[in-house]
Amino acid sequence: MATNGVNGHTNGAANGHTNGDAAPKVRTPLRAGIYSPTMTFFDPDTEDLDIPSIRRHAVRLAEAGLVGLVTMGSNGEAVHLSKEEKSTVTQETRSALDDAGFSDVPVIVGASENSIKGTIELCKHSASAGGEYVLLVPPSYYRYAMDEDALYEYFTKVADGSPLPIILYNYPGAVAGIDMDSDFLIKLAKHPNIVGTKFTCGNTGKLTRVALATNAVTSQSEGSGYMAFGGMADFTAQTSLSGGSGIIAGGANVIPKTCVKVWELASKGQWEEASKLQQVLSKGDWVLTKAAIPGTKSAIQTYYGYGGFPRRPLKRLGEAQVAAVAKGIEEVMAVEKAL
Repeated sequence: MATNGVNGHTNGAANGHTNGDAAPKVRTPLRAGIYSPTMTFFDPDTEDLDIPSIRRHAVRLAEAGLVGLVTMGSNGEAVHLSKEEKSTVTQETRSALDDAGFSDVPVIVGASENSIKGTIELCKHSASAGGEYVLLVPPSYYRYAMDEDALYEYFTKVADGSPLPIILYNYPGAVAGIDMDSDFLIKLAKHPNIVGTKFTCGNTGKLTRVALATNAVTSQSEGSGYMAFGGMADFTAQTSLSGGSGIIAGGANVIPKTCVKVWELASKGQWEEASKLQQVLSKGDWVLTKAAIPGTKSAIQTYYGYGGFPRRPLKRLGEAQVAAVAKGIEEVMAVEKAL
């Protein structure tokens, strides 16, 4: 298996590092391709977890060609769930994939807390629930104190203590504007338990620099094992062109086959076809992005017969809004159904 030229580890197996609580274990390698931060589904009346829909959704995405899933991301409403519910969602997702024959599809878990101690504990909790990797945003509650030194200590200390490899999550809009630059991300990549970055900042230049410096995985090469993920379906083809490893895209909850097709076309160098399909994908993905979690769930309900609503206080869309989302993604859904 390829090793990382920056830090000498692989993303597919434990690197000999432990947190003192568990022995290293072989993990499912992260592959180039499309991943999705999965939605968490609830009973429309009680708002309890809708386990059958959670399981059904995970299998549908794997069947559509996704090579990895993320539970407890922002799309998964992690902030609305108890610790026990978070475990249940990850456990049921892992179990559903295994039962359907998709044991090669890894589960990444959102595990961010604002303290180093709390985040390490959540990483351990995620491992116990069946997660294989964790996805972490920078701490941001005390924004005034989060300079580069503080962030470096946070990520490296968490990486030291986490039983699971870490993927950095650069999402300024969710963390009071903290935007990690390429030099800082490359510096963090030297840690043997940090195995990738998700660029929801949308900065393809930054992604290009980090992918180059880390010899990131691509569809053509195992590289070092480091993963450079685009963070939105909106720039799937562009991520491939930039030497990236794939996309972790909320829109893939609704249009997974289209995302996979764009990635495959771009990876094969069929740029004209990839560009045309990316335009359709970008138009549809923007509708879902604007409609956020309520709109994405309504789209799943309209086109797949399940989905329901977010937990309150997130609002439920009215009939006119539901119809507008469905109308806005008609073009890309026609593509999706034809694939």
